Amino acid sequence: MSRYFLHILTIAVLFFSLYSCEDEGYVNSPDAYIGFSADTIMFDTIFTTIGSTTQNLKIYNPYNENILISRIRVAGGDFSNFRLNINGELTNETYDVEVPAKDSIFVFVEVTIDPNGQNLPMVVHDSIEFVTNANLQKVQLIAYGQDFNPVRRENIETTTWTADKPYLVYDYAYVDSTSVLTIEPGTRIHFHKGAGLYVRGTVKAEGNFQNPILFTSDRLDATYKNIPDQWNGIILFSGSKGNVFDYTTIKNANIGLQVGTIENEGFASLELNNSRIENMAYAGLFAIKSRVSGYNNVIANCGFYAAALLVGGNYEFYHTTIANYWGGFSTRARRTASLVISNTLVIDNSDGSRTVYNGDLEKAIFGNSIIYGNNQLELELGDNEENAFNYFFDHCIIQVPDTFNTSNKDHYRNVLKGPEFDPEFIDPYEDYNYALDTLSAAKDIGKIEYGRMYPLDILNKNRLADEGPDLGAFERIERINED
Repeated sequence: MSRYFLHILTIAVLFFSLYSCEDEGYVNSPDAYIGFSADTIMFDTIFTTIGSTTQNLKIYNPYNENILISRIRVAGGDFSNFRLNINGELTNETYDVEVPAKDSIFVFVEVTIDPNGQNLPMVVHDSIEFVTNANLQKVQLIAYGQDFNPVRRENIETTTWTADKPYLVYDYAYVDSTSVLTIEPGTRIHFHKGAGLYVRGTVKAEGNFQNPILFTSDRLDATYKNIPDQWNGIILFSGSKGNVFDYTTIKNANIGLQVGTIENEGFASLELNNSRIENMAYAGLFAIKSRVSGYNNVIANCGFYAAALLVGGNYEFYHTTIANYWGGFSTRARRTASLVISNTLVIDNSDGSRTVYNGDLEKAIFGNSIIYGNNQLELELGDNEENAFNYFFDHCIIQVPDTFNTSNKDHYRNVLKGPEFDPEFIDPYEDYNYALDTLSAAKDIGKIEYGRMYPLDILNKNRLADEGPDLGAFERIERINED
């Protein structure tokens, strides 16, 4: 009898154990499924051999019980271009991943694409497979890759960069004093973190309206599209002459374009036309005792100065938009003016002393231009009262307080200030669109002589096609209501 009782007890314990496991176990329905935050993970164009940014996929358990994913893997296995981090584990295949009831886990995805030696974007496909209770689900993986010309710590002799494939600069590209770097229309130059273009010779970057030249970072993911400080910038050393940047875009650096260096003798010279310098951590155009002339330029969205013209020099800008609405990239508010003009520069040394550099400001002319932003004072003037200090604003809108004195006709003529003269940019905060809205105070009030000097705006619109040239780089031509 006792033997039968022991057998019955053993069966009861086993039954209880199985019942308890089922009660505290996992969803076991053959129709069980898991949810995903996206059915496709897509990577924007990335450079071959360089890893992408990381994207994340969230896996949801919609049930009131825990669920066990018996297998997660990249379908391409060890030959895949994609890499996974599953719940903190770097692996492209893992088993028995538990997702608690009404909870979720993350899978992180990266990709590297092998070069194919062609100037064509390539598409790489794969998928992540999830098996739950014999139920197979997939999330698609897509990445677009681009081959490139690598430039690493390279001294550039006289040569031409073409638009066939983009260039990717690591560390630096250096143009010596005897060399000329010619950059063809449509060329794209990308810079890795900390890299820059340093010029003692000459750069001729002459794009056109249909095929502008681009200088930007090597992060092509959409999230990095307008993030500053991704590379160092371009430096034209004092002594560098005859530089031309026409129809160029310089984005997302520390200092976009530095013209002149304080430690070198002489000056640098630059023609800057039809160009955009945007999203810099420190400054867009940073000129030191140099010579810069330009028209149809947009210099915008910089952490300290959009444009700084220091230690004198010789400058002329027409139909230029300087617009600084810095924000959203750091908790530090900008307290500096968008435009600084000074014939002096004071540098604080590490030992507590100061070094002062002075130079004659031969001229700084702004015609038919806009200097505006989200600070009350967007123009700062620094005069040491010893060196020449010649500046002139003619037919301009300037963001300065009403108390800012603009009565001196030697320095200001037809200058508008105050909130009633807001240029009303279309969207300076999110889309960084500095074209004029229909209610802009800058419409049709420019000096006609400057409009005739530069009849086409940065978008090839005719400034002479309506009642008068607009201020800034963009001409707004209203549509005529034919009704």
